[in-house]
Parts: sequence; C-alpha cells; structure tokens
Amino acid sequence: MGRVSQAQAQENRRRVVDTASRLFREQGTHVSVADLMKAAGLTHGAFYKQFASKEALVDEATVHALDEQARRRAAGLEKYGGRLDAAQRDLIERYLSAEHRDNAADGCPVAALAADVAREPEDREVRRVYAEGVAGFAAFLAAAGGRAGDSGEVGEGGGEGGIARLCTLVGALVLSRATQGSPLSEEILAAAHAALTEAD
Repeated sequence: MGRVSQAQAQENRRRVVDTASRLFREQGTHVSVADLMKAAGLTHGAFYKQFASKEALVDEATVHALDEQARRRAAGLEKYGGRLDAAQRDLIERYLSAEHRDNAADGCPVAALAADVAREPEDREVRRVYAEGVAGFAAFLAAAGGRAGDSGEVGEGGGEGGIARLCTLVGALVLSRATQGSPLSEEILAAAHAALTEAD
C-alpha cells in the first residue's frame, strides 16, 4: 500500500479528532483507541502516526468540542443581531431540551466531560483547556446587560450570575441524563428551565 498523501493524512487526523470528540462526549474518555479508530474508519496502527498518545488526543478532542460549542454560541448571538438576552434564552431552550439530553455525542462538552476531566491530574493540559471552556460559557451566560465581543463571549469570567446559570444548566443536564427513563428526568429539565427564565 502506498504512502498516504499529506492532504489525506490531515483529513484522517481531522476525522479522528472529530470522532473522538463525539465518542468521548457520548461514552467517556475511557473509549479504547481500537474502538475509536474503528469508528473513524481507520486502522489501529494509523493512530500512532498521528498522535503521540491517547492523552494527546483527549486534549485535542476536548479543545475541538469546546471550540465547536463556542462557535454555536457566537452563531446564536449573530442570529439575534447581537442581542445577548435573546441568544441566551435560545441557548437555554435548546440546552434544556429532551433532544439535547438524548444526544450527548453532539451536545455540551462541559456537561459530558466533567467527570472524566475531574479524574485527570491537575497538571494535565485538558484541565486548563476545560477550565477556559467553562469560563467562556459562564461569560456568555452573564447578565444580559453585558457587552458581547467578536467572540460572542461577555467579560472574562461571567461573574457570579453567569456561573450560577451555568451550574443550573450543566447540573440539570447531567441529572436528567442520569434519571433518563423516569418522569424525574423531564421534571429536572422543566424545573431548571423555570428557574432560568421566570425572572427574565
């Protein structure tokens, strides 16, 4: 078999990172390299031509997922002409939906990866990247009076209001997934929605 072209190698790497980003959110970072590469449609051996280790892929896939989430927030802000309150309300509606609960692979990496990231050593790159992603999300959820910049984010940390809203969203999503199949799952989503929107 001939050598893979540079363009094909880059496409293969992109496919592995994208596949890992989805599988890690759906199943956790314990997914094996063999299963991951099979899902990407590539051989196990090809992994080590692209990545130094599985840990390096976890870092890159986490960055990919968080960047994807930030792009969605920015797109939501653009959709509403920069009106942060409207973009926030739309995000809350989508975030606390049964569709989001049932589709972890395409959903919020802050919620899906929290337990895995918490188990990583504090000096791992993924911990820093994840913390930056959490801060960016909280900033977006800050009080609607804040100013949105080109990135679609507000301020630098979101303040207590943004953090509290983020905790409500993420906590509700995690608990609704853990209780999926029982009436409590829907009640959790509804209660969080009410808590975040009734004061608006």
